[in-house]
Amino acid sequence: QVQLQESGPGLVKPSQTLSLSCTVSGGRLTTPYYYFSWMRQAPGKGLEWMGAIGYSGTTSYSPSLKSRTSISRDTSKNQFTLQLTSVTPEDTAVYYCVREGRTSDGDYIASDYWGRGTQVTVTA
Repeated sequence: QVQLQESGPGLVKPSQTLSLSCTVSGGRLTTPYYYFSWMRQAPGKGLEWMGAIGYSGTTSYSPSLKSRTSISRDTSKNQFTLQLTSVTPEDTAVYYCVREGRTSDGDYIASDYWGRGTQVTVTA
């Protein structure tokens, strides 16, 4: 059974960098052809895909967030991390880490495992 668990601060000040980690158990970050992504849901809004890191370490980002987002991983800890710079109150959301199944060409199939989500509030 694959499990994902988010961790990080629940409060971040405007203009600071939001950093969240996701620890994966029951599965490896390096197993083909899985990708590990971050998604968020702001109050009253739908789910937003932020970006992902693939089994080989390649990254991809939402165009709207690309300039502020970085996803990295530590394979020794089986953990991947989100950094979002220059946050504003509009970045207040529940953040989820997710495992995505994809084809060998990187085409999305399904998101099969989700973390429980962690609330992040951006406030002075």
